[in-house]
Amino acid sequence: MDYKHVEKDQFNGKKVKILAESYEPGSPETIGCGKDPDWRGKLVTRENKLNYLKTAERYWYSTDWFGSEGKK
Repeated sequence: MDYKHVEKDQFNGKKVKILAESYEPGSPETIGCGKDPDWRGKLVTRENKLNYLKTAERYWYSTDWFGSEGKK
């Protein structure tokens, strides 16, 4: 892959070469995102669905946080 480079000025006025954008043009696929996340289809049993919901709610509503997560 050929990388593009751009010349920028440092804080002291010296010119440096840095990498430019390296993404491919286009738009991302939105299957399973947005309006229809389809989490119900991936989790088959009732126990799996309840466990998923409990875990998500625990993450947002519990008081046990780790590291920088406590800084809401």
